[in-house]
Amino acid sequence: MRGGLRSTWLRWVFAAVLLSILVAVAVGRLAERRARADLVASMEADARLRQVLLASEIARFRLLPLALADDRDVVAAVRGADGAARSLDRKLAAMAKSTGASVIYVIGRGKFAIAASNWADPQSFVGKDYTFRRYYRDAMWYGAGTQFALGTVSHRPGLYLSRRTAEGGVVIVKLEFDRIEQEWRAAGGITFVTDRAGVVLISSRPSWRFAATRPIAPAIAAALRADSGAGALRTAPFAMIGDAIRLNGDRRRLQHVATDADTAGWRVHLAMPLQPAVGGVVRGSAIAAAIATLALLAIAWGLHERSRRRALRTSELEAAVADRTRLLRGEMEERAAAEARAADLREGLRQANRLAALGQITASVAHETAQPIAAIRNYVAAARQLLVRGDARQVDDNLGAIARLTDRIGLVTAELRGFARKGSGTIGPVPLADVVDGARLILKERLSEVAFTVPDIPPDLMVVAGRVRLEQVLVNLLQNALEALGGRPDPAIAIEVQVEPTVVALVVADNGPGIDPSVAERMFTPFVTSRPTGLGLGLVIAQDIMTDLGGTLRLIPTARGARFEATLRRVP
Repeated sequence: MRGGLRSTWLRWVFAAVLLSILVAVAVGRLAERRARADLVASMEADARLRQVLLASEIARFRLLPLALADDRDVVAAVRGADGAARSLDRKLAAMAKSTGASVIYVIGRGKFAIAASNWADPQSFVGKDYTFRRYYRDAMWYGAGTQFALGTVSHRPGLYLSRRTAEGGVVIVKLEFDRIEQEWRAAGGITFVTDRAGVVLISSRPSWRFAATRPIAPAIAAALRADSGAGALRTAPFAMIGDAIRLNGDRRRLQHVATDADTAGWRVHLAMPLQPAVGGVVRGSAIAAAIATLALLAIAWGLHERSRRRALRTSELEAAVADRTRLLRGEMEERAAAEARAADLREGLRQANRLAALGQITASVAHETAQPIAAIRNYVAAARQLLVRGDARQVDDNLGAIARLTDRIGLVTAELRGFARKGSGTIGPVPLADVVDGARLILKERLSEVAFTVPDIPPDLMVVAGRVRLEQVLVNLLQNALEALGGRPDPAIAIEVQVEPTVVALVVADNGPGIDPSVAERMFTPFVTSRPTGLGLGLVIAQDIMTDLGGTLRLIPTARGARFEATLRRVP
C-alpha cells in the first residue's frame, strides 16, 4: 500500500515539473516576443526623436546664412568698402562663438573668401578659393546650397550651408556634429545617419564615417568621393540580418531600426543589444511562470489530499457515531453526549471547509499579483543593468518614469512631439482655445511660478492659422515674458483676447521691466536682442510665421512691462 502511494506521489511530482517546464518555455517565448516588440517600438520612437532633434539643429543653423545674406556688414564687405572685411571678421567670429557654428565665412565677387570667423587662426579661410565646392556653385545658381563634406583645411566632416548675397557674394556656415555624436554615445547603443546612397555621414562611432552600408555602383561611388572629399568609401562595418545587424568580428546581434528618409534623403539608424533588454525579461517571466505553476499544482495537490482525508475522516466518524448510537440508544444521557460530540465534529468540518476556501482565495490573490510583480522585477532588472554600466542618471530617469508612467506620459509626449515636429504648412480653421491650451501645457512648469491669467475662450472661436505654427508664436512670446520676469517679487503674465467681426487679436502682456527704447525700434530685425545670451531670431521667426498666416505681430507701447499683439483672421 505504502509503495503504491509513493509511486503515485512520484508520478505527480514528475508531471508537475514537466508541466512547469512547458509553461515556462511557452511564457518565455511570449515574453520574448513582447519584450522585443516593446524594444523595437521604444527604439523607433527614440530614432524619430533623434531625427527631429537633428533636423531642428540643422534648421537652426540654416537661418544664419539666410539672415547674413542681407546683413549690411556683409553687403559692405562684398562691395569692397574700406575696413568692412576686417569688421566683418570680428562680427563672424563673435557669431560663430555664440551660435556654436564651426566656421562662418563669406566669398566675395572675386571668388575668394574675403572674411571668416577664423581670420585670426594660422589656417584662416581668408584669401582661399572655394569656388570648386558644390555648395558655392549651388548658391550661385539656385540661391542656396547644402553639402556634407570633409574640410579642405581642417579635414573634419561637416554640413556646409550656403546662401547667395544680394551683391553676388556667398555666405557659408559649417556645422559639425561632434556634440550630437557625443550625446548619442552617452545615450547608449549605436546611432548613425546615412544619405540616399547609404553612406554613413554622422555616427556615434566616428570610425564609421563615410562607410558604405550597401553596394554602390563604381560611377556613383566615384561621384560621392569627389563630392565629399573623402579619399575612399569604407566597407560596411556590419552585416544586415533581417531586422538586426551583426558587427564585423562580433557574433552578437543588435536590434536595428531606421527612420524614414527626410527631404534630404537622410535616415537615422539606431542599433541596440538584444540580450540586456530582452534576456532579463524572458528569464524573469519564465521563472515566475514556473514558480506560479508549481505553486498552483502544490495547492491543487494539497486540496485534493485534504479532501480525500476529510472524506475518510467523515466516513470513519459516521461509522463511529452509528455504532455509538446503537449502543447508547436506550440511554438518554449518553445519547445527548453523543449528539453533542457529533455537533462538535460537524463544527470542525465547517471550520475545515472555511480553511479550504481561504486557501483558494490565497491562491487567487497570488495568481493575480504574479504578473505585476514580474513587471516590477523587469524594471528592477533594467535598473541593475544600468547601474552595472555606471549610468546613474539613466537609473534615476527610469525610476522617475515608473512613478510618472500611468498618469502623465501619454498626454505630455503627444503634445511635445507635435510641437517639436516640423510644423505643417497647411493653413485652415483652428480653434484658438486649443492653441492656448497647447502652449500652456508645454510651459506648464514655468508658468506655475508666475501669476498667469487666461480669459475664457469660446470653443467655437476659430481663426485662420496652422495650429503648430501659431502655437510656436505663442510659446515664443510667453518664454520671452518669463525670461523678462526673472527676479521680480510679483511676476505676472496675462493673455487677452479681443474679438472683432473679421479679426481676432491675441495679446501677451507682462509686468516686467519692459523693452528698452533703443531696442524696441529694431525689435523685429535679425540679431537684435536685449538678452546677453539671446540670438535675436525668435521674434523675427514669429513675425514671419504671422505674415505667412495672413496676420501681424507688433509691440504695443505701454507704461509698464511689455505688450505684444498678434492679429489673426477670424473664421465666420
